Amino acid sequence: MLAIGVDAGGTATRAVVTTLDGRCVGYGVAGRGNPVSAGRPSAVGAVLEAVGAATVSAGRALSEVSVIAAAVAGQPASGAGAESLQAELSAAGFTGRVVFESDLLATYFSATASGNGYAVVSGTGACAIRVAEGRIEATADGLGWLLGDRGSGFWIGQRVAEAAIRDLDGVGRMTALTRAVLDHLGIDPQPRPGAERSPELEELVSALYALPPIELASLAPLAFRCVEDPVAAGILRRAGERLAESLLAVLTEPGPLVVGGGVLFRSGPVRDAFTGRLGGSADRLDVIPVEDGVVGAGLLALRAGGLPPTREALARLTETLALVRRSSVHGAPL
Repeated sequence: MLAIGVDAGGTATRAVVTTLDGRCVGYGVAGRGNPVSAGRPSAVGAVLEAVGAATVSAGRALSEVSVIAAAVAGQPASGAGAESLQAELSAAGFTGRVVFESDLLATYFSATASGNGYAVVSGTGACAIRVAEGRIEATADGLGWLLGDRGSGFWIGQRVAEAAIRDLDGVGRMTALTRAVLDHLGIDPQPRPGAERSPELEELVSALYALPPIELASLAPLAFRCVEDPVAAGILRRAGERLAESLLAVLTEPGPLVVGGGVLFRSGPVRDAFTGRLGGSADRLDVIPVEDGVVGAGLLALRAGGLPPTREALARLTETLALVRRSSVHGAPL
C-alpha cells in the first residue's frame, strides 16, 4: 500500500506518493490549494489535480493508497471543506483515510525529524509555530491577508503598491518602485493636458482595485529587484522585523528553526533584518531553510499510517523525491 502527502499552499499544490517505508515513487504539482486565498472549490480542485498527477507519475491507482495527509492552511479536520475533498477523492477511487494537517507542520518536517522546534513560513502569507512532541504547541500570526500575515509576500506587495500610489499622489517619497509597478501592470498612459490627476495614478488605482486582494503578493518581487531604493529597502527591512516578532512570540528555548516560503528563504535584507531583530535569540537556533513542505507532508502521511518521523525516513524521502523530480524534468521513466 501507498501513502500520499499533499502540501497545499497559496502559490502551488504539491503531492508526493510514498511507499510505507518512505520511498517516493510519484510526484505531482497543481495550482493554489489554500481555500482562504483561492476559494474552496478551486483549492479542492488543485488538491485533486496534484494527487492525480502524482499517481500517474507513480504508475499507480488511488485504490492502492491507504492514507492521504493534506497539509492545508486554515483547513479544519472536519467541516464542508474536508467532506468535499473526501467525497471527491472517493469518487476518483480512493477508499482510504484522509487526515488534515497544518501546512506549517509540513514545512517543519520537511527539514527536521526533531519533535521539538520552530518554523517560520513567509510566502503569500506568514506564520510562526512552536512544535512540541511532533505537534503544534503555539502559533503566532497566520491570520490572513486582511488581519495579519505580517512580513508575508502579500504584506510586502501591499506596501509596494501603497508606496507607488503615494509617490504618484504627491504625498510620499519618490521611489523606483513606482516605475516597476507601472511596468509590471502594463501601464504606460499618454499625457492628458488639463487632467486633474496624473493619468498613471488613475490607471494604477483602477488596475489594483480590479485585482483580487491576494494578488498584491505578485508585487513583492519588485521590492527585491529595487533593493537599492531606500523605500523598497525599508519595506523589506520591516518585513523581516515583523517575522522575527512573530517568532519571538512563540520562542521559549533553543532548537531547530525551519524557515520556509519565498520571502524569508532567500538571503538578503529580509533575512538580515529578521536575524537582527532576534538579537541574541538567534544564537540559540539552528536555522534550516526549506523550499516547500511536500517532504514534510509525506512524512505526516507516513505518520498517519503508523510510521513516526525519523531522521532516516526524512533522508530517504528527501533523496528519493529529488530523484523523482529530476526524472520528471528530464522525461526519464520513473
